Amino acid sequence: MIYIADENDEGKRLDSFLTEVLREISRSKIQTLVKSGVITVNSEAKKPSYALKEDDSIEIELITTEGQITIPPQNIPLEIVYEDENMLVINKPSGMLTHPTNTETENTLVNALLYKYGDNLSDINGEFRRGIVHRLDRNTSGLLMVAKNNKTHEFIAGQIKEHKIVKKYRAIVKGVWEKEEETIDLPIGRNPNQPHKMMVREDGKPSTTIVKAIKRFKEATAVELTLITGRTHQIRVHTSYMKHPVFNDTLYGAGKSKVFTQEQVLQSFYLRFTKPFSDEIITLEIQPDQKYLKVLNYLEGREK
Repeated sequence: MIYIADENDEGKRLDSFLTEVLREISRSKIQTLVKSGVITVNSEAKKPSYALKEDDSIEIELITTEGQITIPPQNIPLEIVYEDENMLVINKPSGMLTHPTNTETENTLVNALLYKYGDNLSDINGEFRRGIVHRLDRNTSGLLMVAKNNKTHEFIAGQIKEHKIVKKYRAIVKGVWEKEEETIDLPIGRNPNQPHKMMVREDGKPSTTIVKAIKRFKEATAVELTLITGRTHQIRVHTSYMKHPVFNDTLYGAGKSKVFTQEQVLQSFYLRFTKPFSDEIITLEIQPDQKYLKVLNYLEGREK
């Protein structure tokens, strides 16, 4: 089995990453396998504590175990915005995980994809991430690309890496964003004290977000954000660092509001990409979701 680390896995310990993808094997057993050379990175032996880098190839010799955990296909409705013979684009609802985790193996996008497409999904990133080329946070809604085969997966991943895919988000952020348009060019890396969070740090990976103010309120601003890079939590980290965290983003300092208590007001609403193995340009745009509209209406009501 081969797993390819993506930018979301950057900085993770090798044994921690493997605990996520090899759920049926204990961490201590994984550490033993790594030390014995059964598991390698880029065909080289590494320590269990090795910090993964983007595009690392984690190679695992066939391991036979009893009671292997599988991901159940589930008949969960999908809103398909675009589909061809090689890929599709889903409008992922807020609150849905993109793929299973250590603690949740049901009700994710992957469960729904397995029910509808079965084995007709890429498996480059393993069974837990079938079809998944990039991710959206649980509470971020909107457009997400899915690959039906490995060749397409590699094509889309290459387009993402070369910054050839245009991704735009709409959000409501706390406070008044003064500039009409602003480019945030600040490196992002993992927070050493809180590994589940990212932060702006000098030794982080180059990260660029373009922010455009759409409508200002007394206490918030509706903004459009264009991702030039695609780091984990990039929009949330950049806006928080600028003292304008995404509305309801409690992880990055926005606090809870009276309108929504759990979900950050952030939606991936626009995609422009090249159809795999052709020169055709596909442009997709969706309307604001109910979460965004609810907060927008709340803010407009307070202005009256």
